[in-house]
Amino acid sequence: MCTNAIDTLEFDASTAKRAQYEAFDFELTAPGLVTVRNESYASADEHSYRVNVENSVPVACECPADMYHDGACKHRVAVAIREPVLEAATEYENDQEPAVITDGGTTTERTVTCEQRAESRPADCDCLPTFEELPCWPCYREGFRTPNPEADTED
Repeated sequence: MCTNAIDTLEFDASTAKRAQYEAFDFELTAPGLVTVRNESYASADEHSYRVNVENSVPVACECPADMYHDGACKHRVAVAIREPVLEAATEYENDQEPAVITDGGTTTERTVTCEQRAESRPADCDCLPTFEELPCWPCYREGFRTPNPEADTED
């Protein structure tokens, strides 16, 4: 991750303040794409914009401020100053599956693929072949995103 992402953006003090204090919600929606939703508004759905991340820098936003004003908008700055969001977007941009855990945004690195550890399925695996694309809960909880290929097909 680029540690100087914030240094590459040009913005004023008002934008910096709003990027820090407004209640933003972030969602990784595609490789290098973060949806930023401003929960500070009563109609938050009308204040949701996508921010493009390239080479660990938020480079564009679809909001009117980013399109019509000089400098980065508050959405781009908000992504840049939140390292876990920027890091997750960068990993997602590089086609690595981000593993964001619910301790405030810390990301972990997955070093072993699900296929490599097929033999290490949980003992309580109950994958069903009728759900071809969905693993059982015990497998999903352990990080598997596909059902056990060796699941018992007999009832």
